[in-house]
Amino acid sequence: MSERSRSFPRKRESRAACWMVGVCRLGSPPSRGRAGYWSVRAAYAVATLLLILHATPAFAQGPHDILTYKGPDRAQRLIEGARKEGQVVIYSALIVNQAMRPIAEKFGKKYPFVKLAYWRADSEDITAKLSAEVRANNVVADVFEGTGVGEQVVEAGLALPYYTPAIAAFPVEYRDPNGMWTPTRLSYYSIAYNTRLVPADKVPKSYQDLLDAQWKGKIAWRTGSASGTPLFLTNLRLAWGEEKARAYFEKLKEQKIVNFGAGSARTLVDRVIAGEYAIALNIFAHHPLISKAKGAPVNSKLLDPVASTAATMGVVKGAKHPHAALLLIDFVLSKEGQEILLGADYFPADPAVPPAPMLTSVVPKLAGVPENFVGPDKLMKYTDSSEEIFRQMFR
Repeated sequence: MSERSRSFPRKRESRAACWMVGVCRLGSPPSRGRAGYWSVRAAYAVATLLLILHATPAFAQGPHDILTYKGPDRAQRLIEGARKEGQVVIYSALIVNQAMRPIAEKFGKKYPFVKLAYWRADSEDITAKLSAEVRANNVVADVFEGTGVGEQVVEAGLALPYYTPAIAAFPVEYRDPNGMWTPTRLSYYSIAYNTRLVPADKVPKSYQDLLDAQWKGKIAWRTGSASGTPLFLTNLRLAWGEEKARAYFEKLKEQKIVNFGAGSARTLVDRVIAGEYAIALNIFAHHPLISKAKGAPVNSKLLDPVASTAATMGVVKGAKHPHAALLLIDFVLSKEGQEILLGADYFPADPAVPPAPMLTSVVPKLAGVPENFVGPDKLMKYTDSSEEIFRQMFR
């Protein structure tokens, strides 16, 4: 046997085996001048290319790859995956009776093979709980939702990017270019005032009116929440510029504003209704209107510019039910889901779902008052420095 024959022993292999490994040992390689050699090489190249193309989807189908999938069969894939997962968990700041329960009921009817569990808390508590779960590698939640939650969770590295076709219907300013969150509902902020303590002709109509000496010691605002004092300060810094805003804050601090940290925004409105404070700053504008409709001595007043924010939702890093998580997100952002929020007296983020007639007076676009949308990116950028201004000037 020649040396050449020993180096390349002839050995038969099945076509199937050759296809699977992507190479066939067909005996001694012919000389370059023979057409057969190039035919073998061409067949090898084609087989290898097909093997790579065939194998690529297997590598791309990790448990969370579905989150950014945009193929035409996305809906079917979500349903098939959610059937296997069987449940989804959301941590949300939505009111339970008016919003979360109706969402759970209608979502359950649409997807009876997915059990929806929820935990309701304020935004800051949601962020803290998610952080603890991710650090402990014991993630329970799949989806988060709330005002201020999106930017906090993203900044802490606790969220995953995802895609939902529903976002195409939303204004560009309400979208995240990085796909880390989507808006669920909008919030507009106003002053709340007790109609028995503040006569109609004395109601502040501008931020300058808040400096009137008659309101000294009679104004309160919320502390301990990103949508309280930090948002009030950030709104004016963005709208007026640092120099003008700072000059205004110097005058405002002389009003001896009461720092209210004993409860939620709703609690502060209740204190205004009780007459403990004449005016509250940076209140969710619809809260006083809801109480007013029930006969309470309270009302809202928009000031130029009106701060607005968006409650956002997203997928938690380490989510165990990514398919069901996307089904839930798609549902909340759908017309059906947005109408549930409308029925709970929220402002749907989808412009195709108009606000309740009772609340139109505090929608800036409808009331003719300029709006300053403070998106999650701006809240993230300015909240810390606004809190520092608060500590320096209003503590």
